[in-house]
Amino acid sequence: MNKVVWIDDLGLMDYKLTWDLQENLFKEIVELKIRNRREETNLSTPNYFLLVEHPHVYTLGKSGDFNNLLLNEKQLAEKGATFYKINRGGDITYHGPGQIVGYPILDLENFFTDIHKYLRLLEETIILTLAEYGLKAERSQGETGVWLDVGTPFARKICAMGVRASRWVTMHGFALNVNADLGYFDNIIPCGIRGKAVTSLQVELGVEKVEEDEVKAKILKHFEQLFACEVRATVLNKTSNLQC
Repeated sequence: MNKVVWIDDLGLMDYKLTWDLQENLFKEIVELKIRNRREETNLSTPNYFLLVEHPHVYTLGKSGDFNNLLLNEKQLAEKGATFYKINRGGDITYHGPGQIVGYPILDLENFFTDIHKYLRLLEETIILTLAEYGLKAERSQGETGVWLDVGTPFARKICAMGVRASRWVTMHGFALNVNADLGYFDNIIPCGIRGKAVTSLQVELGVEKVEEDEVKAKILKHFEQLFACEVRATVLNKTSNLQC
């Protein structure tokens, strides 16, 4: 089993370009697995983890409700935002500058064949990262993502999650609000959940700006520990400035 995970920090990158990159890496792994079975070989399958920020964009999961987008096409253009219906689970969410988005593209057969465990470990990666900033983040039963003040009238989401898996290969992932402009969430019903607030690390800490490279390093540290893997820096699309 190959437990090396190649990390690439793509910086600010268009959503569709990143989605295409994910699809290509996903396809590479799936095709190698099919070849292994067909030819009875045992070639090692790679694992990838993309870190990225996107220009303003709204994405709707395959089972999501389009009515949870509260803007029409003209209003989207006025806000400088785009919209995509995509092939992950979950409903609608927002991505934009100041938000750290993580796309692990893993062959889970290199780790464990349990999609629920995979999701729980992704959540735990974010929970442990936020704990380093003095925040008590939690899961909320029946609701996706990572939350603060669960079970109180002040419950608010700080990290959204939505994944796709086929042949035990994953794509899509999480979106952690670090310095994001939370006003863009007013244009949707986030994840289809009414009456719940959204927050960011910047807001919770009451600071002008959180150092995003520091957050990324903490995410990778906890990811590496929880998945018992080895993270290594690579360059898949553009020069990476992330040292692992």
